[in-house]
Amino acid sequence: MKKKDAIALIAAFLVLLIILILPNPDSLPLVGQRALAVLAFAVVLWVTEAVSYPVSAVMIVSLLAVLIGISPAIEDPGTIYGTSQGLSMAVEGFSSSAVLLVGGALVLATAMEITGLHKRIALYIMSKVGTKPGALVIGTIIVSFVLALLVPSATARAGTLVPILLGIVAAFGLAKQSKLAALLMITAVQSISIWNVGIKTAAAQNMVALGFMESAFGIDVTWGEWFLYAAPWAFIMSIVLYIVMVKLIKPNMSKIKEGVSITNQLKELGKISGKEWRLIIIAGLLLLFWSTEGVLHPLDSTTVTIVAVAIMLTPVIGIFSWKEVQRKVPWGTLIVFATGISLGIVLLATEGATWLSSNSFEILGVSSLPLVAMIAVLALFNILIHLGFASATSLASAFIPIVIALVGSMEPAAFNGPGLVLIMQFVISFGFLLPVSAPQNMLAYGTGTFTLKQFIKSGVPLTVIGYLLIILFSATYWQWVGLL
Repeated sequence: MKKKDAIALIAAFLVLLIILILPNPDSLPLVGQRALAVLAFAVVLWVTEAVSYPVSAVMIVSLLAVLIGISPAIEDPGTIYGTSQGLSMAVEGFSSSAVLLVGGALVLATAMEITGLHKRIALYIMSKVGTKPGALVIGTIIVSFVLALLVPSATARAGTLVPILLGIVAAFGLAKQSKLAALLMITAVQSISIWNVGIKTAAAQNMVALGFMESAFGIDVTWGEWFLYAAPWAFIMSIVLYIVMVKLIKPNMSKIKEGVSITNQLKELGKISGKEWRLIIIAGLLLLFWSTEGVLHPLDSTTVTIVAVAIMLTPVIGIFSWKEVQRKVPWGTLIVFATGISLGIVLLATEGATWLSSNSFEILGVSSLPLVAMIAVLALFNILIHLGFASATSLASAFIPIVIALVGSMEPAAFNGPGLVLIMQFVISFGFLLPVSAPQNMLAYGTGTFTLKQFIKSGVPLTVIGYLLIILFSATYWQWVGLL
């Protein structure tokens, strides 16, 4: 372990210990204080990345099980929960249907990788847009949107786009450090962040919020409803992204020499295989069922996805075997995701989130603000704390339960509480400012195609405009469609 990681790990335990030994406020149950101590511990681990995310998940579950287990029950302070019930609460997120949806999404992303269909789709679209810088930027944004529909993993989409874009740059006879490479790579990852907002199944952190909303409000947001709410924002932001990028980076195309065309790269893939055709049919039907959920049929997104996974694993008509899936699916991601939901559920059940919400937001006077002003303050706070998180899933696990508690403490008839929570989830996907703001950013940054300065220059206007659009949509469109 590196020295800085060891220091960060010690700091996390110190923060945990300090909160545990602090006097317990009268308005906060002891079990809630202990849940908040674990939250602080988790935040330090997530922000510093002292240990890997899966390791942090095991540590968090262990602490929750023990600390809840030895705590007095809220209903009957004369008894303790016991570690059996503490463990049940610590792993409650693993039973969430949202975890199954993320698991199914990871399997679907694996199917795309094994068959190479995502690469074929990306190259096909890029071959149709032309080779001028502006056209390539448009093509990159379109590819990002289409892949967001079919590949429910931001990191997997970046993993698809990055080598393709590097191949295009090389085909033009340019170095990785060229302006064209920077232009396309930054466009790709910023577009991925935009469509993480626009599409329900595009990112795991969306499922975190939905898992909390299902637990707190007993409701689900269908794929079509999410698209109705968020896609218009994402479409506008895609146009903003195009304008920002073509103004920011202007490669000198006159010096570009002839190279292997995108069409030739597509031809090298050969004819579409039988497995690819089957995956096209499965993915197409999956998208159809997702988008018509609650309109043409009663099947929810998770059930449809699990059925699709079962078909993909079925011999003869399927795509792959379980051994192939087992090797490629990042199971650690699923564990982290489920643990994040568990932590949020515990914070709500122990009243820790309610106490933290009422005390932190009371200082800002949030609850007394008009609705749009409240959203503006919460969104700005959300953007600022994102600077400390490399994982939107972790940020959602820490922040969304606090927003839910805030909503629960306010007048129910004043506005649609779940809608406010959903808007804050949209903002959590803002990964525009720094390379460390999202895993896909770091993947692209690792190629050395762009500088930190170039990324920030694109990230600042995207963040500011995205934030202003959130406020504008809150005052207009989201009220018209019934989100607020």
